Amino acid sequence: MTDDEILAEFRAAGALLEGHFILSSGLHSPRYLQCARVLMDGARAERLARALAARLPEAVCQSVEAVVSPAMGGIVIGHEMGRALGRPAMFLERPTGTFELRRGFALAPGQKVLLVEDVVTTGLSSREAMAAVAREGGEVLHAAALVDRSGGTANLGVPLTALLRLAVPSYAADALPAELAAIPATRPGSRAA
Repeated sequence: MTDDEILAEFRAAGALLEGHFILSSGLHSPRYLQCARVLMDGARAERLARALAARLPEAVCQSVEAVVSPAMGGIVIGHEMGRALGRPAMFLERPTGTFELRRGFALAPGQKVLLVEDVVTTGLSSREAMAAVAREGGEVLHAAALVDRSGGTANLGVPLTALLRLAVPSYAADALPAELAAIPATRPGSRAA
């Protein structure tokens, strides 16, 4: 899929939003990609996951033994990536503020993992998820995301493959441009703060 085709999927789903958004990282942005909306159609989610899986290096596709994604945003795309790769898919939760596997999910010691996210902005959530995978005994070989909006600056410690790399400005709360500060902010993601 080309970038235009991917963006067309987001637009068709009403998932490319414009306004004033507070991201889960705490940064503010004038644009937001609501991956939950683009993934709510099963056929679209499957198309996007297969396109993302096709971009992974063949060695990664052959080596990974499981797909792990952080809840909430990564659950659907993680499941679809597991299906596209023919690997089990699990998700991490934060019942006490720290990611962990629950619901009977477990990793074998040294199990090779593909970490899958919906969106990477700063990489903080991904790094926290990777630390959880390590605590659970797994080893993250590679990361994948529907959207990398970090501008290529997110350092996850492993290679990151994204379906779409999108340069969307983001700002600290105390450094907002006047036009963005004039619009009421909303939190469209899954984390309240």
